[in-house]
Amino acid sequence: MSEASIIQPYGLASSLQPSGVAGCSHVPMEKVAFEGWLESISATFVTLNDQERNQSLDHLISLSGAAQLRHLSNGLETLLKRDFLRLLPLELAFYLLHWLDPQTLLTCCLVCKQWNKVINSCPEVWQSVCRELGWRIDEAIQDAPHWKGVYLKAKLRMTQLKEQEAFETSSLIGHSARVYALYYKDGLLCTGSDDLSAKLWDVRTGQCIYGIQTHTCATVKFDEQKLVTGSFDNTVACWEWSSGSKIQQFRGHTGAVFSVDYNDELDVLVSGSADFMVKIWALSAGACLNTLTGHTEWVTKVLLQKSEVESMMHSPGDYILLSADKYEIKVWPLGREINCKCLKTLSVSADRSISLQPRLQFDGRYIVCSSDLGVYQWDFASFEILRGRKTVPKKPF
Repeated sequence: MSEASIIQPYGLASSLQPSGVAGCSHVPMEKVAFEGWLESISATFVTLNDQERNQSLDHLISLSGAAQLRHLSNGLETLLKRDFLRLLPLELAFYLLHWLDPQTLLTCCLVCKQWNKVINSCPEVWQSVCRELGWRIDEAIQDAPHWKGVYLKAKLRMTQLKEQEAFETSSLIGHSARVYALYYKDGLLCTGSDDLSAKLWDVRTGQCIYGIQTHTCATVKFDEQKLVTGSFDNTVACWEWSSGSKIQQFRGHTGAVFSVDYNDELDVLVSGSADFMVKIWALSAGACLNTLTGHTEWVTKVLLQKSEVESMMHSPGDYILLSADKYEIKVWPLGREINCKCLKTLSVSADRSISLQPRLQFDGRYIVCSSDLGVYQWDFASFEILRGRKTVPKKPF
């Protein structure tokens, strides 16, 4: 067999033709001769360009029978479809999965059942993507499908918010003047209006459950039995839902009362006012127990909450009062002793260049407040800012 006949892409020697092809006889080659021929054709094959190699392979495939094609298919699957997730130890597979973004992880779940099983058996991967969304992770829950579900629901919600499909708009008709005060809890919404009334609504049905005559409401908070209102007339009042009667009135502020909170266990009510003061009241008696000073702007938010963490200044279970104005958040200890001193003053800019908004939340572990530039989060144990999510200003048209 000459070398010229070997390198012809479409003219391979007739001895390459498989057995069973009409018009050719199969004469087995000696092992040594076959190995020499195979080495020679391999050496020639590697000198060809890609197009010539492809033509040569096409010709060999056309000469192959079922046995050769099956052998070729099995060999290609091993070379081209090597499943690293199946072959690697789980620890290494989980390590590699940590480097993938969430959308790629979801795509990988669709590759095959084995990939879906591996990815859905690694809680750390889904906890990590939830953490990137700002989710607080409960390490006690080591269930990967749970955290995957949390992520998918959060992403769906974010998409709906972005596309303005997250909410259905409905109107609650009943007030005859401006509605300034709102408070939502467990499917119920309380509204306070300049028409000297407050109403309690079932959000699901849109029905008004209670409607009582009050004063002009700047802020409201309620439970099943009572409603507490802060007013532009500088007073705080407590009302009974069932009868609509005023249970107690709290007088002492010299400016509008913008925020109230209360705790039945302590029998304490707190209020923040435009007079820069925070007042602590006996909820049942209506007497002023203490006046907290130090704010230099209107106090627009007050919150009462139990601490869930320990620090040099407080212990778990201690009641904490937060009060916020335009630039600062003050932290006060509030226990059985009502006289208290400010533990800490939090701010986001020493030069007061960033204004805080009266959107303050506290769960006993973290303090979160919005500003004119974004949202800030403090760790309550250390009072350190954990993160600040700044909003991107929209470009003018």
